[in-house]
This record gives sequence, C-alpha cells and structure tokens, in this order.
Amino acid sequence: MRLVQDAHALAAALGEHDGRRAVVMTMGSLHDGHLELVRRASGLADHVVVTIFVNPLQFGPDEDLEQYPRDLAGDLAALAPLMHGDDVVYAPSLNQMYPTGPPQVQVAAGPVGDVLEGVVRPGHFDGVLTVVAKLLARTAPHVAVFGSKDAQQLALVRAMVRDLDFAVDVVEVPTVREDDGLARSSRNAYLSPADRRRAAGLWQALCAGRQAAADGAEAGAVVAAAHEVLAGAVDVVDYVALVDDAFAPLARDAHGPARLVLAGRLGATRLIDNAVLDLVGSSHEVHD
Repeated sequence: MRLVQDAHALAAALGEHDGRRAVVMTMGSLHDGHLELVRRASGLADHVVVTIFVNPLQFGPDEDLEQYPRDLAGDLAALAPLMHGDDVVYAPSLNQMYPTGPPQVQVAAGPVGDVLEGVVRPGHFDGVLTVVAKLLARTAPHVAVFGSKDAQQLALVRAMVRDLDFAVDVVEVPTVREDDGLARSSRNAYLSPADRRRAAGLWQALCAGRQAAADGAEAGAVVAAAHEVLAGAVDVVDYVALVDDAFAPLARDAHGPARLVLAGRLGATRLIDNAVLDLVGSSHEVHD
C-alpha cells in the first residue's frame, strides 16, 4: 500500500491503476470494525483507498475534537496485512482538506439531519456530508463502504449520493461487536473499566426491543422495553426510537423490518447503536 497526504499525490497514485475502486472513510484510531470494512471493500474492487481524517466540521464546540484518538502509525500497521501494492491510504492534513478554512459552501443534511443524532449534535451531519462529498470527489470510487453502526449517517450518505448524482454504490457492512455485544467504536477507549462493563447495556437494550417485537409487541412497547434496559445501564438516555431505513416515521399500521436506534451516555462518553427488527404489530416512530 502507499501512504499519500496531499490531493496531488492522491490523484497521481490513483491515476496509475485502472479497474474498480472502493473507498473506506475513517477518522483513524482503527479497530476491527474498520478493518472489516476494508476486508469487504477488497472483495468488491480491484483496489482500495482508505481515508484517515479527523473532520472538525462534524464536531460541536463542546465535543471531543482535540481529545479524539489519533495514531497514524498504529493505523498503518493495522492496515498493512489487508492492503496491497495498488491500495492507497489517504491521510490529509487539515490544511489539505480545508485550505481556506471551513468551506463557504457545505452540504446540508436536510430534515433527517435534524432528528435523533441531529438534535443532540446540531450541524453534525452537515459536516459529515461535506467531508464525504469532498472525499468522494477526490477518490472517485465505484464503491463506498460504510458500517451499520452509524445508521443515520449511512441513510444520509445514501440520500446525498442519490440526490446529488454521485456515481458510486454505497455498501453497508454489519456492525462488528465485542463478545458482550458492544459495538466496536473508537470512543470505547474513553470508557473506564466500570463503564465499559455497563456499556454492554446498549446491546442488551436492543435485544430487549427485538424480543418484544418478536413477541408481537407494538411500537410503543418495543421502545419501552429497550428504554427500560438502557436506562438501567447508562447515566443518561439521549433517545430510543423506531424508524425505517431512511429514518422517516413509520405508519401506525406498518409491519416488517424497522430499525431500533438508541444513544446513551456513560460518564463523559456518548455511545450509539442500532439493530434491525421485524414488527408484526402496528408501528410508528416513537421517542422516549
């Protein structure tokens, strides 16, 4: 693999190879979830670009931009067994990505960007979509691979690709989990040992919601079952909700696949997760 850190070097490296290209976009501090995305990308394309960039546009003023873990040497070591001679790691500096400061023109996430995560993190998804659009323009992939854990982000990326005519296929890869069900996340490193044990409650809450749905519960009872478990595990419940794959409200009489999404805080650490379940009763979007 080749490490490049500016746009001109990236264009030169990509111009050396024909064939199908896949991109995996990350903020570094890579874990097995990221590496699974790279494995999937390698199976979908002739060569892979992994981007590593901690994007300030998606952090709020009181969030963890400065503390966000950064370890480029460790990331490269983790990627080395998975990437080959035609593959590229693109790790631009802040000045390379935004040479004149925050861009005057940014991508607006629209209404889906203002619910759930968008309520807790105003403007977050505008920043995400802006950097994703820039990275799609620079890497020109045929395939972009994203994980299921950030489901609202994935839904918005798909909407942007559709609405703005990006010629790229967006592929979803299931969340990689620890043995106790906790979704792999760079922010898990913030957890104290005690909070790490409690963090398994996010997965347990999703399982409780799934079980309620399997038992025939309607939407409100599914959300209540998940909320009860989550509230017993975390310090603060930010939300528990049922949505469709586009994060739009579901009709009251809807049935079939739905997505249960939740977020909670353990100390200063905020974690999110989601799971697909099957509703056999009536359903609509419900929040606690």
